[in-house]
Amino acid sequence: MPSPIRLPRTSAPVWANANQLAAVVASIDKVTTAFADFRAQNDNRFAEIERDLKDMNARGSLARTHGDGSFSLDSPNAREEREIFAQFARGDLRAGMTTDSKPDGGFLVPQTIESGIARLARDAVSMRSVARIVNVNSDVYVRVVSQNGPTGNWVGEKDARPQTQGMKLAEQEIPLHDLQAMPAVTQRLLDDARVDVAAELSTEISTAFGELENVAFVAGDGIKKPRGFLSYDLVANASQSWGKIGFLKSGDADGFVATSASVSPADVLIDLIYSLKAAYRNGAVWMMNSKTASIVRKWKDTDGRFLWSDSIAVGQPAMLLGYPVVVEEAMPDVGAGEYPIAFGNFARGYTILDRIGMRVLRDPYSLKPYVLFYTTKRVGGFVSDFSAIKLLKIAA
Repeated sequence: MPSPIRLPRTSAPVWANANQLAAVVASIDKVTTAFADFRAQNDNRFAEIERDLKDMNARGSLARTHGDGSFSLDSPNAREEREIFAQFARGDLRAGMTTDSKPDGGFLVPQTIESGIARLARDAVSMRSVARIVNVNSDVYVRVVSQNGPTGNWVGEKDARPQTQGMKLAEQEIPLHDLQAMPAVTQRLLDDARVDVAAELSTEISTAFGELENVAFVAGDGIKKPRGFLSYDLVANASQSWGKIGFLKSGDADGFVATSASVSPADVLIDLIYSLKAAYRNGAVWMMNSKTASIVRKWKDTDGRFLWSDSIAVGQPAMLLGYPVVVEEAMPDVGAGEYPIAFGNFARGYTILDRIGMRVLRDPYSLKPYVLFYTTKRVGGFVSDFSAIKLLKIAA
């Protein structure tokens, strides 16, 4: 048999000295330590992300809606919050002993109940369904606005670049005002464990707040309440500028009356639509009260068709000349010198400010056998873009 082939032996590496070997070992240790630190940091970060996602999912269950638009209140966090609030309402929990309470015994409304109140408020307050809503954590909202917008000019490739006229900036400070309600519930009702205390109070509080907010957002004078859009300077649309809202006049002091046989009383509404710039018309709505709506609802075109189109789906608004109608009872009735109809993009034209956090103080003593729940929140409101809202004025 042929002898096996033997490979030559390789000699072990020979280091020049011990210092080189120590340097290599130190480098390897440094890399190993750095990798271990990196993995530990990432493991901690992934754990934080996982905890955040679990918390978001738990809180997000409140925002998930069913087919009918109702909120889901079945998450563990929501049930726990509602039960704690129910204990407080029944007097089984001393507010002064909770971490969420103020020194005077007021109880911060849990997120679950506060979200339910906010949802009911949107249904009760028409302006909340169309205006922009901003949550703030201070008593004053400050913003800087441009009254003339950015300016510029066209230039050639080699032309000089003169400085353009600067923007006209203005600073607005919008205060938030205290809004209070004091619904009353009998102690017997509270003692019944099967009663959803949070739902009962949410309905009462949102109703009380809604009635006050409706008037304030439309016609509030800004004194101890939000300033409504009808309280600003109202001028003929041709003279409209920053700080003023433009209007068009109807043709007759008695209201919507045709000025001639060839002019429909609805023509002024068409003029009102196109008095609003095209950029604002996408998202614009009509706003009027029920009495005005009953008048406009009867108008027909020359072919006998109604200009008003009723909603074909539950929860959807009626349409007038292609734009949704919001019925707001705080709008004025038709009358000489009044402004019964508004048309505009309220999401750009009006901003509602909500102070984060709502407080409830339980009072079982002042009106026995009823338990009063003194509830407070802070609200503000202002016109944020004066070009986004137009009004119809009845001639005087």
